[in-house]
Amino acid sequence: MNGQERDRSCLEGMRTGDTRALEELYERHNGLLYSVVLRILREAQGTEQVLRESWLQIWRGPGGYNVARGNVGAWLLTVARNRAIAWLKSDGLPQRAEPAAGGDVPAPTEDASANAAHRQMSERVRRALDVLGPQHRQVLELAYFGGLTQGEIADRLNTSPGTIKSWSRQALVRIGDLVPHEDWT
Repeated sequence: MNGQERDRSCLEGMRTGDTRALEELYERHNGLLYSVVLRILREAQGTEQVLRESWLQIWRGPGGYNVARGNVGAWLLTVARNRAIAWLKSDGLPQRAEPAAGGDVPAPTEDASANAAHRQMSERVRRALDVLGPQHRQVLELAYFGGLTQGEIADRLNTSPGTIKSWSRQALVRIGDLVPHEDWT
């Protein structure tokens, strides 16, 4: 079973309340989520809070994943990124999730080898970003780490929203070529 299939299997397990499935998904992806959220927030305490809220949302709503919109890792990153941006827009006040029926999200355990793999993947993504042309890199950084919409990026760069959309798509395709999906496990 490849990484994507394992991730989908974990989501299926989570739908039935399997905490081991959450733990496996956490071990496989938390390092990467942490680095993205930390890059957005630039402070550890908020990053930890945003990640707790993200994993709670993921635990409660594995049905929010849509296979047609990408792989599980991309969905997890989107959940964490959106929470980080909401945190920034609320001036650092956490968007509190309501307590889960039957208690809070189980606390997954840390796995040093998974964290090392995520650090290695983060480094590969950073190197891939370095390969992009300046406008492509800037658009991705403003969108993913700055939390700006394509319209806001167009205003900031004084260009059309269509151009920003095109640059975004080109950059994401190039990143996908440089870091294949099989490596996102």
